[in-house]
Amino acid sequence: MSFRALNRVALVDDDDAFRLALTERLSLEDLTISAFSSAEAALKALNDGFEGVVVTDLRMPGMDGRQLVERLNGLDPDLPVVMMTGHGDIADAVEAMKRGAYDFLAKPFAPERLVETLRRALEKRALVLDNRRLASAVADDEGSIPLSGDSPAIERLRGAIQRLADAQVDVLIEGETGAGKEAVARAIHNAGRRRPRPFVTVSCAALPETGLESLLMGDGAGPTGSLRRREGQIEQSHQGTLFLDEIDLAPPSAQRLLLRVLEEREILPVGAMEPHALDLRILASTKGDPAEAVAAGTLREDLYYRLNVIRLRTPPLRERREDVALLFARFLDRAASRLGRKAPAIDHDIRRRLIEHDWPGNLRELSNYASQIAVGIAHPETLGPSHEGLVQRVQAYEAQLIRESLTRHQGDIKRVTTDLQIPRKTLYDKMSRHGLVPARHRPR
Repeated sequence: MSFRALNRVALVDDDDAFRLALTERLSLEDLTISAFSSAEAALKALNDGFEGVVVTDLRMPGMDGRQLVERLNGLDPDLPVVMMTGHGDIADAVEAMKRGAYDFLAKPFAPERLVETLRRALEKRALVLDNRRLASAVADDEGSIPLSGDSPAIERLRGAIQRLADAQVDVLIEGETGAGKEAVARAIHNAGRRRPRPFVTVSCAALPETGLESLLMGDGAGPTGSLRRREGQIEQSHQGTLFLDEIDLAPPSAQRLLLRVLEEREILPVGAMEPHALDLRILASTKGDPAEAVAAGTLREDLYYRLNVIRLRTPPLRERREDVALLFARFLDRAASRLGRKAPAIDHDIRRRLIEHDWPGNLRELSNYASQIAVGIAHPETLGPSHEGLVQRVQAYEAQLIRESLTRHQGDIKRVTTDLQIPRKTLYDKMSRHGLVPARHRPR
């Protein structure tokens, strides 16, 4: 799912001169135009993931605009279609809106009016596509917070999660402490068909030497006199996902046992005569670079190569700085909600810390800071010199100011331009540059 401003428009009109003139005019508004001379040609090029909107004439030979609306509505009910029509065909255009068209304009119309309509439709389309990507990659719970944001790094990660959701391969997730490795594992599980089944986390660093096999494999028979058997942690994940957290910190005996499970996909409970086959999706994480762990002797080489089918890197916060403000806001709302109070306002000192601090503790440190602010016990801290130049710091501050104004005015562009005292086109340019979508700030 990518959070970014959209600018693509599919223009369908059989009038060559009009189509060319409108393409040139819309291109001046930084819109990317794909022009088609017929509805049939447009249908061949469009799909349910089209990152834009459609503008079509009503009267065309062959398939007309109403038929195109119906076909596109069947392809994707959320794809906005703007219809252009003559004054005598307004009744037909209204009927087309009942069948799924987004809006219509009667010819002749001012280009500015079409541009304004397209901006609104593109915002709506961006929001729909963002929500689709989020829904497919992240469970609708607190675990979704670490994967929130607009940065290229987190967009790439979300895309990888979606592609891996139902892939029949093991995945090795690496990343710094507090970067959200378990959130990535849960997102992979929740995005795929195993979502209704268990997600079982084994904290490898806490595995004991004594009773290890019983804990992981279970018991073939219960205590003396009992006929009931006890499931181990591995069997509990049958048909679901087994997440081996920080496997590089597991004791050698545990790594040896887990290697056998990875290779055979079966367990032999303590006291059992026959092994039990399991349907497992195995995800694992490492505290640091797994290759370095192998070199240091803390991770078995054969276990590393067995797991290292797909490697997924969870980026630290310093590589996704543009996400920090959003993440902080979500952590702050959560912390305030737990306390039963309203989230406090973000002042200049908090804003400066969010922008300039490196967050070496990553999401865990940011979440703790949000909790301190919510409780009211955070103390001002002296920030060290920023590693970013003036241009980067100014851009980050500009993006934050626009984001705050959009939130304050609930995505109302007119009020935002008045608040920031900049022209509408300048605002759109800056929002596009920073990946800001007004529709995301409007009440639902």
